[in-house]
Amino acid sequence: MRLDQVNQGIKKFRKKRRLGRGPASGQGKTSGRGQDGQKSRRGFSRHPAKVGEDLPMQRRVPKRGFNNRFATTVIALNVSDISSVFEAGAEVTPATLKAKGLVKKRYDEIKILGDGEIDKALKVAVHRYSASAKEKISAAGGTVTEVKAKRTPKERVADLAKEKK
Repeated sequence: MRLDQVNQGIKKFRKKRRLGRGPASGQGKTSGRGQDGQKSRRGFSRHPAKVGEDLPMQRRVPKRGFNNRFATTVIALNVSDISSVFEAGAEVTPATLKAKGLVKKRYDEIKILGDGEIDKALKVAVHRYSASAKEKISAAGGTVTEVKAKRTPKERVADLAKEKK
């Protein structure tokens, strides 16, 4: 393709189709709507959930399992992830984790897991820790403090109940 051919054949204002103006127009008699049926009628509009038979779409799609909408969303980070991003003596908080790009999604709590090695003394302050993560951070000369979660599951359910009222 050449640049001078890019816009060839493109009409800015296309002529309106003249429907039902005789057989010579190519859109005469049924005006391109077919012979009979619901779609051939004037004012037809289809419901977005209807697929074509009796069952609506939301009842056709299979549902599997149970999705607890009140469950806490916990983001898991390994000790090695934190060690690779932060320098020695740095403070690791939920805000700094977000700023460094380790936490990208919405969460209720952050948990540090003990996978990998840590060789720096870091001041880590998040919501949860695994036992091995606490040991590794302390062994490297760092400190571990637990931060209170934003909302507990009970508080979240209570907030939802208030919203409904």
